[in-house]
Amino acid sequence: MQTITTTEDLARFCAAASAAPYVTVDTEFLRDRTYYARLCLVQLAVPGADSTDAGEAVLVDPLAEGLSLEPLYALFRDESTVKVFHAARQDLEIFYLNAQVIPEPLFDTQLAAMVCGFGDQVGYETLVKRVARAQLDKTSRFTDWSRRPLSEAQKAYALADVTHLRVIYEELSRRIAETGRAHWVAEELGTLTDPETYIIRPEDAWTRIKTRTTSGRFLSIVRELARFREGYAQSADIPRNRVFKDDALLEIASMKPERVEDLSRARLLLRDARRGEIAEGIVAAVKAGLATPAAQAPRPDTSRDQLQVSPALADLLRVLIKAKAEETGVAQKLLASAADLDAIAAGERDVAALQGWRGEVFGNDALRLCRGEIALSARDGRVRIIPAEGGG
Repeated sequence: MQTITTTEDLARFCAAASAAPYVTVDTEFLRDRTYYARLCLVQLAVPGADSTDAGEAVLVDPLAEGLSLEPLYALFRDESTVKVFHAARQDLEIFYLNAQVIPEPLFDTQLAAMVCGFGDQVGYETLVKRVARAQLDKTSRFTDWSRRPLSEAQKAYALADVTHLRVIYEELSRRIAETGRAHWVAEELGTLTDPETYIIRPEDAWTRIKTRTTSGRFLSIVRELARFREGYAQSADIPRNRVFKDDALLEIASMKPERVEDLSRARLLLRDARRGEIAEGIVAAVKAGLATPAAQAPRPDTSRDQLQVSPALADLLRVLIKAKAEETGVAQKLLASAADLDAIAAGERDVAALQGWRGEVFGNDALRLCRGEIALSARDGRVRIIPAEGGG
C-alpha cells in the first residue's frame, strides 16, 4: 500500500484522480488536546476492481516534512470529480479551516443512507456490513495517528475507510437515482457546504450554554465569559473546557467576582484558571457583562416555549410521521424533530419539517391534518391517510 510523503507524488495521484468519476476521502486527526483538529492522515481511493482492492487507494501523510496539500485542494475544487465522504462534517471543518476549501461536488454516504432507509445517523461499519458485505478490523480504532511510523495494521485499517466506501457510494447513488431523491440529498448537503457551518465566532459562543434563566443581566455576563473563553481557546489552541467548563462559567456568572482573589471561592473553576491571564480575563468579562446596557443584553429565543401546543394534534402528527417514515424508508428524525411536531401542532409554520423535500414527504400532509382535511386510519397493521368527513 502506498503512503504519499511528497508533494510531487500527491500531485500525480490527484491528477489521475481528476479523471475518475469520483474519489472517496477520509481523514484521521487528533483533537483531544487542541482547539483545532490536527490533521494526521488523509485516505483517498478512486474506483477499483472491488471493495478490497487497495491498488487504487493511497494514504497521504500531511505530517511529512515539506509535503503540501495544495494538489489535494485543487482536486477538491475540480467539479468534474465527485468527492465522497462518510459523515463529512469534521473532515470538511479541517479542510475549510486549514485552506478555506470545501470539496465540490460533495456526496455524504451517511446523509444518503438516511434517505435510503438505513436509519438515523447510520455508522460506516453498519454500511460496510449491509452494503459492501464485509467486516472491518477494529483493532486500530484508538490509534494515536500522530505517531510515526504507522504499522501495516494501522495503514490497512485506515485504507478500509475509503476502499469499502466505493461500493457503498455506488450502491447508494444508484438507489437515490432510481427513487428520484437526488434533490433531497442536495438540500441536506447545503449545510455541509456552507462555510458558516465551520466558523465559530466568540461573540456567539454564549448561545451554546444551557441555562434556564432569562435575566438579561445574568446572560450578559454569560455572553462575555463565553466570548472570552472561546477567544482564549482559539488563540492558545486548547479545548475550551481546558480554559473552564460550562458549569464553572455559570457559577462565575452567579458569583460576579470583582477581583482575581474572589475566584478562590469558585468550587468548579480549575486551579490554573484562578491566576494569570485566564483569571484576569474572567474578571474583565464579568465587569463587561455588568456594564452592558439593558437594551443590549442578550435575549434567548423563548418563542417556542410560549407555544400553546395541542397535545392531541401533536400525538396525531407523531402517528403521521411514523407512517411516513415507514412508507418512504426515511429516518424519522430526519423528517422532523419532536420540537418541530410540537411547533406545528401549536400553529407555527416557519418549521424545517414544512420546507423543501420534507414538505413533500411529510409537511404537506401534516398541514392537511392540522386543517382537518385528512384523517388517519389503521388497516392490516398499517396507518393510512384518508379524506376527512367534511374536509376540504
